[in-house]
Amino acid sequence: MTATRTEHDSLGPVEVPADAYWGANTQRAVENFPISGRGIGTYPELVTALALVKQAAARANAEIGVLEPSVASVIDEACQDIAEGALHDQFVVDLIQGGAGTSTNMNANEVIANRALERLGLPRGRYDVIHPLDHVNRSQSTNDVYPTAVKVALTIGLRRLIAEHALLAAAFRAKGVEFRDHVKIGRTQLQDAVPMTLGQEFTAFAVTMDEDNLRLTETIPLLGEINLGATAIGTGITASPGYAAAVVRHLAALTGLPLVTATDLIEATSDTGVFMLVSAALKRAAIKLSKISSDLRLLSSGPQFGFGELHLPPRQAGSSIMPGKVNPVIPEVVNQVAFAIAGADVSITMAADNGQLQLNAFEPVIANALLQGLTWLTNACRTLRVNCVDGIQADAELLRTRVASSVGLVTALTPRIGYTTAAQIAHEALETGGDVRAAIVGRGLLTAEEYDAITDPRALTGAR
Repeated sequence: MTATRTEHDSLGPVEVPADAYWGANTQRAVENFPISGRGIGTYPELVTALALVKQAAARANAEIGVLEPSVASVIDEACQDIAEGALHDQFVVDLIQGGAGTSTNMNANEVIANRALERLGLPRGRYDVIHPLDHVNRSQSTNDVYPTAVKVALTIGLRRLIAEHALLAAAFRAKGVEFRDHVKIGRTQLQDAVPMTLGQEFTAFAVTMDEDNLRLTETIPLLGEINLGATAIGTGITASPGYAAAVVRHLAALTGLPLVTATDLIEATSDTGVFMLVSAALKRAAIKLSKISSDLRLLSSGPQFGFGELHLPPRQAGSSIMPGKVNPVIPEVVNQVAFAIAGADVSITMAADNGQLQLNAFEPVIANALLQGLTWLTNACRTLRVNCVDGIQADAELLRTRVASSVGLVTALTPRIGYTTAAQIAHEALETGGDVRAAIVGRGLLTAEEYDAITDPRALTGAR
């Protein structure tokens, strides 16, 4: 049997593992919410954000004189320990939980209190000295702590994604330079169109990623509006005058973020609009990267009977039954990340819609969906860059052969011979396998020199 200690909450006694830093409230939540199997410690940025919010609160409470300096100081030190990576394994409440995040807040309060007691040389549970609620949670409510911590965590996650996303865009841009002299036939609706360069195709991938990077970056200032000091519903009950301004100032200093107090704390406590905006930007970036990944899969399909224009780096055997088969596993995993993020966006929308009156009870599922999406897309960008894009090679000979025989070159002739005549020659060439150049010159429509000058593939790409 595991040794336990007895703690108490408002519902009565609870047996807690003797060596646990959490307490009664957390233990009940562990028993009540066996949902995802993933604790809030799954996301270090969320734990760090919670610790920083509690640290800012301790400093603000000491500044306005509602917390003894010695108590505030040891709470501050305990929070710093956690912010630096200690005790993250003690944040065990399931990410999906009822109560609008109350169990997450209590998990933080109890771990911080017991860490502070440990720093004082006292046993865990000596809440007469450092209390999770009277001291660690002073001037606070879950309803302002939790959304603030989530916003700080999302900002940390967004910055990490933005950096990795930019590296992937740079990798596509580098390939655009490498492939700038490879002329190919572009496609619309999966049908042959007109010439372009492979470099133009990869440069376009980089440009579209740059646009998404800007959209992701634009959400960060919106996450800077917080409701610390609102307490229960936005009226600031139990928080002393001056606390709201002090706690935001301290949290901004601790995080280095341009945080501001919302102009209307009642509105800010119930509103989840910013989370929908972050989700929308995240979904946009994920879906557009998924589209690029699908293009890579198409362009590399084969190797014998597909498009075959690209060779992706072989990463692992592709089949347990077909020897030698290699699949585009890296783009495939990026596709799946995008599918998950798109589905999560629906969950976030439903959660935002169903947060009634003065509080949204469903912020835990919003936080989980966004933190998971940020983490997964960050990892997907990294693996796509390192394990795929950096090693892509072009089949230059195949591209040259296809361009030389492309009927699509007749598009360039329409200003000289007219659309109807060009279409007739194109159809004949496709049906008979005949040579477009010979047909044009044979009919006296253009000289050979004129035809070659007009249909020079390099000129037709618009590349300079």
